[in-house]
Amino acid sequence: MAAVLGVRCGGRARPVLRVVSTTTRLLSHGTKVMYQADNPQAAAFSPLQKVMLRPDAFHGKVAFITGGGTGLGKGMAAALSALGAECVIASRKLDVLKQTAEEISSKTGNKVHAVQCDVRDPASVSNAISQSIDAAGHPNVIINNAAGNFVSPSERLSANAWKTITDIVLNGTAYVTLGIGKELIKAQKGAAFLSITTIYAESGSGFVSPSAAAKAGVEALCKSLAAEWGRYGMRFNVIQPGPIKTKGAFSRLDPTGAFEKKMIDRIPCGRLGTVEEIANLATYLCSDYANWINGAVIRMDGGEYVSMAGEFNELLKVTEEQWNMMEEMIRKTKGS
Repeated sequence: MAAVLGVRCGGRARPVLRVVSTTTRLLSHGTKVMYQADNPQAAAFSPLQKVMLRPDAFHGKVAFITGGGTGLGKGMAAALSALGAECVIASRKLDVLKQTAEEISSKTGNKVHAVQCDVRDPASVSNAISQSIDAAGHPNVIINNAAGNFVSPSERLSANAWKTITDIVLNGTAYVTLGIGKELIKAQKGAAFLSITTIYAESGSGFVSPSAAAKAGVEALCKSLAAEWGRYGMRFNVIQPGPIKTKGAFSRLDPTGAFEKKMIDRIPCGRLGTVEEIANLATYLCSDYANWINGAVIRMDGGEYVSMAGEFNELLKVTEEQWNMMEEMIRKTKGS
């Protein structure tokens, strides 16, 4: 059942069999309106809203998710709980965490613990880790999802603005990862770590330079630890999501809504992504089915990155008549 750390949690988890009947309803967050588009190809790539793995895939396992009260973090926590995990969700807003914990637990019958944690503060992270281990035991799954971002011309950024983003994204991921990792090493237990970054961690991007730099650092951290800490039974992977419409992200990155259609138009699959799709990939990467995936960075963006990267991709706008004309011109060209 849902619990807030520091308060004794009573009651027994309901049988795993109940999860089967709640899985579809649990993951139906009403995101249909968020990915609808006029592009005809979107119908060929319609998203599923069911969990992918078998209902007992995480039975007996503990998952620790930062930023777990809303958005992608909530979706991943819901999916893990539906698959049998005992979840610990962490963020700064305890009231939001409590509500989410109750909501997920009431649907899955599995315990969801809420623990207050400011990932920017090493002492807060250390305290949250201790409370989590006391309540649920050492985690088998750790998802670094807490993030902060906003659009701004780089010349307008203050030192505090830069520090706020990098403290949450890069330092927060490091504090959680290293803190839990050290506890696991002492306990001689392995785990699957997953970090959520972005497609522009690879390319960089104007107007979000603190986030781009911090997310690139997170990816370097994960690849470094994948090489170093595999010997301790730990593995580290990364998901780079493309645009997924959640309130927290879009309110800061597209506050007027003007860029949403442009985003959809440049995605070959013709729509935005959904929380459920990220949750399914996340649960797979953190499951025993993916035990040989370590140090991987997986892009999940409907093809947006390659669409923007190709030098001649704008030729998609050329009509059949224009192609006919261009072909004739090319054929008549002599020499090199």
